[in-house]
Amino acid sequence: MATKNLLNHQNGSASKMTKIFLMAGTEDGRKLAEFLTENGFEVTASVVSDYGKKLLAQYENISVNDKKLDASELAEFLKVRKFDALVDASHPYAVNASKNAVAACNDINIPYLRFERATGKFERLEGCYHVADYEQAAIKAAELGKNIFLTTGSKTLKIFVELLTNCNITARVLPTAEVLAECEKLGLTPKQIIAVQGPFSTEMNIEQFKHAQAEVIVTKDGGKIGGADTKIAAAQILKLPVVVIDRPKIFYPNVAATFDEVLNFLVSKGEISK
Repeated sequence: MATKNLLNHQNGSASKMTKIFLMAGTEDGRKLAEFLTENGFEVTASVVSDYGKKLLAQYENISVNDKKLDASELAEFLKVRKFDALVDASHPYAVNASKNAVAACNDINIPYLRFERATGKFERLEGCYHVADYEQAAIKAAELGKNIFLTTGSKTLKIFVELLTNCNITARVLPTAEVLAECEKLGLTPKQIIAVQGPFSTEMNIEQFKHAQAEVIVTKDGGKIGGADTKIAAAQILKLPVVVIDRPKIFYPNVAATFDEVLNFLVSKGEISK
């Protein structure tokens, strides 16, 4: 059944819950934007990188906001543009973005919903060492080996470069000019950089880990869509320890784990608002 039918009362009047601000800094966020648009919602997708903006450009019916907004700016933006709800599909580790979104929604009294991708469930796997943050990850990795293979992206690369001065770092990052400039600024040599976009199969991870002579792998728990499963599978085949940075613990007022749950939440809020 199409959403636009679900959003109608029996008398045929349309729901008020139609204009959605979607924080879409991930692959599943972009797919969710497309899903909601196809189901009758007017979606503005928010991204904070040129790369994310380019990926969303392929969707004709999705508006894009690429301006970084703090909590007060976001609240004003949502209020002036008269959004009905905010769906937060930002990266699981984008702590400040989610906190700002919750605060903004509370400020102007519109519904907030967190779309949270499933975790990787790696707690019981042998060779996985769980830590709470990037600093702890660097310290633990140095304890486990000298050749450290980072799959944590470029935004926190500075932390590892500063803490792993006695180790050899290989950083796998996106192949954009901005990211490569940051790597160069931090003093990484071309030999230390693998600039390539995923997803990566287990076999590809194995080859890259072997090529870098990795002794320790560092990853975030981005779930299956973040490639954590194939990284850890490759590491286990090679008998390499993995340092897993657990997701930050954030209180989300409302959480959905599937697109259908997002849909049902928005439909229910639309009916209540009448």
